Amino acid sequence: MLEIADPIFKPDNQNSVVKPLMMTHGTMECRNLTESRKFLEEFLGMECVRHNPDGMHARCGMKFSIVCIQTEKPGNTLTILNHWGLDVESKEAVDEAHKAAHEMKDKYKIKSITDPIVRHGIYSFYLEDLDGNFWEIEYYDGGSVHEDAFDFGDQYEDA
Repeated sequence: MLEIADPIFKPDNQNSVVKPLMMTHGTMECRNLTESRKFLEEFLGMECVRHNPDGMHARCGMKFSIVCIQTEKPGNTLTILNHWGLDVESKEAVDEAHKAAHEMKDKYKIKSITDPIVRHGIYSFYLEDLDGNFWEIEYYDGGSVHEDAFDFGDQYEDA
């Protein structure tokens, strides 16, 4: 099973104005926390905790969580470019998740599912959940996309 060697590191930010210890969370909107939690836990395998009547935290494998905020009215319309990525341990695991997404589309109110393809060195597919959030289920043959992205460093100069 693929594991992040050290999910915690000391940030190199001594020259920045803000000197954070770590990035702790991001947020996404949900229409119904009960239904969203079932999808996050049962389908995506995330751990969730409800911390207030209109919010919960979801996490998977690192000290970073997504704060899910229940909202009555639709907010921003998201596109596939605004997505959350979940690494799995093999290409076969991507295919199994893709098959399961189609089989369980109605149960979890999944809105759309793309076909798996290789893009930027990653084998993956995307799905849109009941709240309009996009998820990329991905396998990277090089180990960890997260670690490699930073290990490789800048590949392009800022314009």
